[in-house]
Parts: sequence; C-alpha cells; structure tokens
Amino acid sequence: MTMTAEEHKARSARSYKLLLLFAMLSMTMMFAGLTSAFVVSKSRGDWLQNFEMPKAFFVSVVVILLCSVTFHLAKLSIKKDNRKATTNYLLATLVLGFLFVFFQFQGFSEIVKQGYFFTGPESNITTTFLYVVTVVHLAHLFGGIISLLIIIYNHFKQKYNSSQTLGIELGAMYWHFLDFLWVYLFLFLYFFK
Repeated sequence: MTMTAEEHKARSARSYKLLLLFAMLSMTMMFAGLTSAFVVSKSRGDWLQNFEMPKAFFVSVVVILLCSVTFHLAKLSIKKDNRKATTNYLLATLVLGFLFVFFQFQGFSEIVKQGYFFTGPESNITTTFLYVVTVVHLAHLFGGIISLLIIIYNHFKQKYNSSQTLGIELGAMYWHFLDFLWVYLFLFLYFFK
C-alpha cells in the first residue's frame, strides 16, 4: 500500500518529535546524575552551608519562563498564518534567550564578588557544582539559540505556514524543556543547600 503525502508528513513529524524526546531524556539523565552528585557532595566538610543564590539567577528564571511564553505564542501565530506576529514572537524569544545568558553571567559575577570562585585554589565544591550545572545548561541553551536562529531564518524564507509548523513545534518543545530544566535546577539549588 502506498503512503499519501499527508501520511508521510505525519510519520516524519512523529519521527522528529520522538528523536527530540530521546535527546531530552538523555539530557534529563545527565542532569539527574549531576544533581545526585550534588546531593552526595553536600556531606563533605567543605560544603558551604550559608551560600546565597545570586539575585541575577532569580531574574533569569522569569526571563526563561517568558521565553517559553513567546515561543508558544509564535507557534500559535504561525498556525493562524499570522506571519508578522510569528516574527515578533520569534525575535522576542531570541532577545530573551540572550538576556537569560546575560543574567547567568551576571550571577557568576555576583558569586565572585561574594568571594567565591569556581576553579582554582580559592574555589570550593559548592560553587564548582553550581558552575558546572549552570554551564552545562548554558551549553544546551546555546544549542537552543542556534536552532532558534535556524527557525527564524526558515521563517523569513517562508518555509512555515499553518500547514507546515514542524520546525517551530520542535523548537518550542526544546525551549519548553530548557525552561523546565532551568526552573528545576534553580529550585533544586535554592532549596537543597
């Protein structure tokens, strides 16, 4: 039996979504390992008990949640063939993504100003873990920014419309995952001191 073009498109979309889900699952396992190591290391004598999360990390939580909102609105807009709104929401997501990165580095700066370092003889296990977890998340976020730039490029090339939304849907799935991941990491690091 021959597959119709619509059936082929639906099967391809399911395949891409499944691949993305497997990638997100592997990232989840990596962060589960990092947070487990964090829990085990907390029993060390050199663990900082009075460490305060930098204020910039609180702001970054709000910024990354806004990224999810704007990406979701971009997805809804393209499904209505509203190209202008889609463009605005995609660009807003990009700006917010870079703003998130800015606040992450601002947070690192706040930690150093408190006298804590991430590496070297003046570092400690608490801030080193915080640094590793945050930098690994940032690496995944850079992957998200690259995919967002490709989505924006394809959008300007008019590859998306109400019947072709797969790229934006996959991008939104990944950004929602990154947002959830940062909120989880932030709450974990904030409450599990």
